Amino acid sequence: MAHDEIIDHYSALARAADAGRAAADCEQGGFGAAGYDELGVLPEGAVRASLGCGNPVAVAELQRGETVLDLGSGGGIDVLLSARRVGPHGKVYGLDASPDMLALARRNAEQAGARNVEFLHGVIEHVPLPDHAVDAVISNCVINLSDDKAAVLAEAFRVLRPGGRFGVSDVVVDGDLDPVRRAAAEQRIGCVAGALPIEEYRELLTRTGFVGIRITPTADHGDGVHSAIVQAAKPAIGPGLEVRPMRDADAVQVLAIYQAGLDTGQASFETTAPSWEGFTAGKLPHLRYVAADTETGEVVGWIAASPVSTRPVYAGVVEHSVYVHPGCQAHGIGRALLTAFIAAAEDCGVWTIQSGIFPENTASLSLHQALGFRVVGTRERVGRHHGVWRDVLTIERRSTAVGG
Repeated sequence: MAHDEIIDHYSALARAADAGRAAADCEQGGFGAAGYDELGVLPEGAVRASLGCGNPVAVAELQRGETVLDLGSGGGIDVLLSARRVGPHGKVYGLDASPDMLALARRNAEQAGARNVEFLHGVIEHVPLPDHAVDAVISNCVINLSDDKAAVLAEAFRVLRPGGRFGVSDVVVDGDLDPVRRAAAEQRIGCVAGALPIEEYRELLTRTGFVGIRITPTADHGDGVHSAIVQAAKPAIGPGLEVRPMRDADAVQVLAIYQAGLDTGQASFETTAPSWEGFTAGKLPHLRYVAADTETGEVVGWIAASPVSTRPVYAGVVEHSVYVHPGCQAHGIGRALLTAFIAAAEDCGVWTIQSGIFPENTASLSLHQALGFRVVGTRERVGRHHGVWRDVLTIERRSTAVGG
């Protein structure tokens, strides 16, 4: 359905619920309020207007005092349940494009006595909240309806604080569902239009910058259609910073930090940072991240991966480099970058991360060992650096989650 059609459709369902009728949307079992176990504490109007495919409140593991955003909040069932979870010192925002749904949700909130909620009018592709405003983003069978899912996920990433969680229920399909099966599912179920294949959903989350991605099918609706739990996280880092994917616009700052590291004489045998074209040519197009100041956008560190071989047998083996601005070291930035990188690498099926470190670079060695790397060998006097023969320690981290 087109955007205006979706709003009209759900506005009509809101009016039905407000009139005391069940707001039936999907014809197949597994949709609606069946997945909840706390319905007795909610107004009947909120329960009647439940049009979801799961229980994102439980998925997101909400904690007391947290701030939550519900994308496509409908009649408010997930907002009201979230408000109970986060308690009076927490806050829950519900965002919906339908004025009728918002009016219904506000009446339900008033009836429930929920004072820690706020309903916002807007679309999930353009969230009317500032950056880093919430601890968790939830949604219930709504993202599949958007025709710009990249924008939805980018907005979710933007409004999340570092370390924040993305926990939604959604509809997904197996692989590239052929048009005949998709048409049959849409006609029978009514909630499939726009649903992504699982791997495409995963790739989109990765490109956005999320890590720790888990997509777990829950209910099978036939014709390759599933309800699913989708979980991910925004990488954690210290106050005033965020870890995000590297962009071409970061080129000057990334290369400056690279050169500053080379100038120490302890980072690499290289002495001069490459051009941006040379840098990107030698790195994988994914698995590139920066740590950036949230106020100024200044890049204070970066991490990236290179393939170790073009042979298919080494597809899950990468070599990484991590550099931190010399004025920002000993602030946990390198650790945050490496932690995010490890999670993202496992999301992408990498089973071994390796690198080489000068023995004299004790800070880097300690960091890597703290995050599961081990020294697997020493290449003695492998090269001359500024006229001195240098050893290199070969380190690697073997995943316990990927590769058996």
